[in-house]
Amino acid sequence: MGQTAGISPSDAAKVRVTRFFDGRRAVDFPCYNQRTTAERTSIVDILEECANKVRSGKTLKQEAQFKEGLLSDLCGIKEDLTSDDEIEKDQLSSIRDAVAKLIPANAAKTSAIVPLIRQLVDELTEHLERISALPPGERDGVATSIVTAMPAFVYYAHYGNLDSEIYLPHVVENLQRDDLGTKELAKARTLRVLFSFVRLEAEEILELGLDPSPNLDDEQAAAVGEKKKERSILLQSASAKLTDQFRDWWRQGDHRFRFEADGNHFRIWIADDRRPTEVELENRSSGLQWFLSFYLVFLVESQEDHSGAILLLDEPGMSLHPHAQRDLSAFFDNLSTNNQILYTSHSPFLVDADRLERARKVFVAKDGSTKATSDLGHTEGEDKQAGAAYAVHSALNLSVGESLLVGCRPVLVEGASDQHYLTAIKSLLVACGAIRPSRELVFVPSGGASNMCIVAGILAGRDGTPPLVLLDSDGPGTRAAKALKSNGALYAMHEQRVLSVGTFVEGVVENAEVEDLLPSKLLAGELDRIVRESEIRLEDEIKIGVSFVDQAQSWAKSQSVELPKHWKVKLARRVKERVLQGGIDEFDAVRERWSRLFDAFEA
Repeated sequence: MGQTAGISPSDAAKVRVTRFFDGRRAVDFPCYNQRTTAERTSIVDILEECANKVRSGKTLKQEAQFKEGLLSDLCGIKEDLTSDDEIEKDQLSSIRDAVAKLIPANAAKTSAIVPLIRQLVDELTEHLERISALPPGERDGVATSIVTAMPAFVYYAHYGNLDSEIYLPHVVENLQRDDLGTKELAKARTLRVLFSFVRLEAEEILELGLDPSPNLDDEQAAAVGEKKKERSILLQSASAKLTDQFRDWWRQGDHRFRFEADGNHFRIWIADDRRPTEVELENRSSGLQWFLSFYLVFLVESQEDHSGAILLLDEPGMSLHPHAQRDLSAFFDNLSTNNQILYTSHSPFLVDADRLERARKVFVAKDGSTKATSDLGHTEGEDKQAGAAYAVHSALNLSVGESLLVGCRPVLVEGASDQHYLTAIKSLLVACGAIRPSRELVFVPSGGASNMCIVAGILAGRDGTPPLVLLDSDGPGTRAAKALKSNGALYAMHEQRVLSVGTFVEGVVENAEVEDLLPSKLLAGELDRIVRESEIRLEDEIKIGVSFVDQAQSWAKSQSVELPKHWKVKLARRVKERVLQGGIDEFDAVRERWSRLFDAFEA
């Protein structure tokens, strides 16, 4: 490609093709630095080099005066150059023409000076051609060669899904039209692939299924009957083929397909091992409908018309449940052996946490343009687009969560702030040898006291034993503890597994929360760094033995400052970093309450 464009292989390493809405394509080479001006120093250097060669070269007797005038002219041309670093095309052309005029018309054949001037003209012409050349992408044959070498791009959307009942006369008509809308065209395309799969044309299926005319004789009627029998055999063979191949891809049940042609109608019936009675395709899940249509299109097209094509999918498998989405991801891996696949998704189940190098985050930048980056963090410089990375982070959390919950001891807490505090406390106690948990303690936020029972049921062990629960001693926490231990509730037989923070925080009269496990002064100082609008610092007003959260909210109200959204979580993150940096020696005043709490977890 570089040879065709007239540039080096390294300059041709990357090619960018832009397609406009009117069908035009533009080709450019991002690695190629297209110069449109000449460097002044380069032109001065070749002028000086030529002058030096003329000055030191042998001169014919009759060229003495010519030599002196030539050196003067070359010096004048050089001095006329502006001080600008770059020389424009027109100026360079004038310099070249001025040098060419210095060559005498009747120069002696044995002259040693004239060839030096001709060489200088050639060098200037070379510079001029270089900055006057068309961009590589606009040179003859380059764009055609690149576009011809480009792979085909195949786009699939959900509106190409198959219907369970297909009216063959409409199919025959639509497959011959070239004025269909987007949705009708996608539907026709899927049907074309379907009939290609069963190795029959829609017209052929329609013809084979025509009822015999009453005017036919016995021989003609028998011929029509043979055609119907032939169609039935072909459809049975196609049904068996689809059933066998589909089983290798779709893991959500053992499905059996049956194609049926009845007069003008073509139907698709499905049964599986759990529901052996056949039902029409439209009565099955939309996820199965999507997968079957997608499977047929790409299994057939990627091997035939679009061999080597790049497959483009927009939000594939949105109607599939999580396990089926993971199977779809495996299906993509198998398809990618012959076709590159690009798909967009907001689902963490379609992001493989083990292959994040394949993922790209796409977001709208500050200037309104669409950006794609391999940086999967929550922010992109000044363009904070945390939502663009959420699917990737969720996929990573799923992977980590699955491994952590195996063989661990989960402890349910009310929120993410509790999780941060308790994880930091655990790290300090383990580091100093104060506790040695028999199993890893994992603190799971439930999203509030009201969700405790639901999350506990999800995390209950195989023997039905619910996980440990730690609740605040405020109003919602107290009510939740009572509900969890009431008759018939999940913890009715396991009351000792429901713990309250107030039990482990001495001195706090009421409304004790997980924050009260830590020194109030530490929390207040960090909150002062988050909320800077107040003239009176919380750290100067904080009281020992009173619920920290209650004091923080009262202080904010009295100072007419608004605590930021999710302030408890933001504070917990800051405090967690501070706790882990400080070490256990800074927390002698609260170390005993920490030990009692974690002893209760172990008991």
